[in-house]
Amino acid sequence: MPLDWRPMRPADLAGVVGVAAISFPDHFESLACFENRLALNPSGNFVLAQADGAVRGYLVAYPWRSGTIPALNVVVPALPADADTLYLHDLALHPDVRGQGHSRTIVERLVARARRDGWTSVSLVAVNDAARFWEGHGFTVRDTPALRAKLVSYGADARAMSRSL
Repeated sequence: MPLDWRPMRPADLAGVVGVAAISFPDHFESLACFENRLALNPSGNFVLAQADGAVRGYLVAYPWRSGTIPALNVVVPALPADADTLYLHDLALHPDVRGQGHSRTIVERLVARARRDGWTSVSLVAVNDAARFWEGHGFTVRDTPALRAKLVSYGADARAMSRSL
């Protein structure tokens, strides 16, 4: 069945949580967290879905402040008024659809939208030893003392990264 990236809808959230549980077993985030991110920034949330609606991947992004990292599995009351980067909170694909170019498609779509919207960078935290993957998408590690302590909750291999636009 063909797959296509499209805007995320509330009906997709159970599928998103399912893909997240497989992709990030050590970084649990609840349904409430995904509901929150979708409500805060609907235009930054996408799903990779089959024609029948089955979610096979997702991307969540929202405005944030450079040099800070949102806590995992925390409902954010509001986006920061002084946001200066587009934060790519999550990109996950079900194992059955990895390696087929789907991540490149949505990352480049997000970058194009970020440029169009006036953002000067996209930031993220690479987990599960994924820094090399993100380097392949044009991101570079940002090793700053202020972020090191904040990265602890993301795991020993977590790296703060950004892509200048």
